[in-house]
Amino acid sequence: MFVLIFEQLVKMFFIMLLAFICYKIKLVDQNGNRSVSNLLLMVVNPLLILTVYQDTDYDPDMVRGLLLAFNAAFIAHILGIIVSTALIRPSSGPDCSIERFNSMYSNCGFIGIPLINSVLGGSGVFYITAYMVAFNLFSWTHGIILMEKKCSLKNLKEGMLSPMFIATITAVILFFLRIRIPSVVLDSMNYVADMNTPLAMMVAGFSVAQADLGKMIRNPRIYFVSFIKLILLPVLMIGVLKLMALPSEVATTVLVGTACPAATTGTIMAIRYRQNYTYSSEVFAMTTVLSVIAIPAVVFLSEIIL
Repeated sequence: MFVLIFEQLVKMFFIMLLAFICYKIKLVDQNGNRSVSNLLLMVVNPLLILTVYQDTDYDPDMVRGLLLAFNAAFIAHILGIIVSTALIRPSSGPDCSIERFNSMYSNCGFIGIPLINSVLGGSGVFYITAYMVAFNLFSWTHGIILMEKKCSLKNLKEGMLSPMFIATITAVILFFLRIRIPSVVLDSMNYVADMNTPLAMMVAGFSVAQADLGKMIRNPRIYFVSFIKLILLPVLMIGVLKLMALPSEVATTVLVGTACPAATTGTIMAIRYRQNYTYSSEVFAMTTVLSVIAIPAVVFLSEIIL
C-alpha cells in the first residue's frame, strides 16, 4: 500500500508541477484557475460520486463498511476540533481561525478522491464519500463559525445545497433504492468523472504558483500548522482506527482522508469572510507539497500498527 500511494502521489505531483509552470509562464491566469476550480467542484467531483455509487453493486458488506466509515469520519472531525482548539490559541495571532480551519479540514475531494481511486478503486471512493459528507457538515457549520465568528443558518443552508452534498445524498438514495441511470447517460458521466485527477492536481498547482514561496518557507507557523495537519492528527487517528478495528479498506480510506493536505475550502472561505486568504493559500500550498512525503509515511506507519 505504501509503495502504491507513494507512486500515485509522485504522478500527481508531476501534474501539479506542470500546472505550476503553466501559471508561471502566464498560460493560465487567476480567472482560468477559478474556472477550472468551479468546473471541478460543481461538475466533475459530483459526477464522480454519482458514477462510483452507480458502478457499485448493492452488497450488505459494502453498506456496513459505509456506515463504519461514517462513524470514523465523524470521530476524525471531532478529534480535529479538539486538537486544533487546544494547540492553536487566540493569543497566537490574528490568524487563529485560519490556522485552526486549515489544520483540521482536509482536501478530501480534490486530492483524496483521485488518490483513493487510484489505490483502492471504486470501493475506496465509495467509502470516502462518507468522509466527504462529514467534511461538508462540519466545514459548513463549525468551519463557518470559525471564519465568521457566528453561526449563520443561511450559510448552513448553502452548504446543504452545494452540488457535492446533493450529489452524495442523491447517489446514496439511488444506491439503496437500486435505481440505475441509463447506460448511455452513465457512460457520458464516466468520461467527465475521469477528468477528476488531472484537473484536481492542476488546481493545486495553480494555487501553489500564486503563493509567495520565499515568505512561506520562512514562516515557522506554517510548519507548525502543517505538522498538526499532516502528522499529528493522522497519527492520533491511527490509534482511533486501531481501537475501532475497522476493515482494512475502510480504515485506509478514512486515514487518507484525514492525512490529506489543507482543504481548498479554507482559502475560499477566507476570501468570502474577509479573512487573511493569502496566508490561507500559503498553508494550503505548503501542506500540499509536504503531503507527497507525509501521506506515504503515515500510511506506512498505519501498516505496521493496524
